[in-house]
Amino acid sequence: MYTILYYSSEIEQEILDLPESLQARYIHYTERMQRYGPNLGEPHTKALGEGLFALRLQGKEGFARIFYCTMRGKQIMMLHCFIKKSRKIPVRELKIAVARMKEVKK
Repeated sequence: MYTILYYSSEIEQEILDLPESLQARYIHYTERMQRYGPNLGEPHTKALGEGLFALRLQGKEGFARIFYCTMRGKQIMMLHCFIKKSRKIPVRELKIAVARMKEVKK
């Protein structure tokens, strides 16, 4: 079994504050990740390179992305969460996730 960790309590709260349908998807996907591992395959997860992944959530209220990476000992670290407003991932959001991943991997 894999364990889900959070970069900070603020990130955990942001995820818990997602709109209801997105939060339901998050819970469903993370339960599967705990059982089967961090890469559920597209369209649910997407590898972004260098160890960074995106959990892709879609619900009635729109789209959200949660960036995460894997850690030693079957741990999955949730790094950053945002509500998606366009087709592309904003560079600012990606930079935040990459910086946090580098920090936790040290």
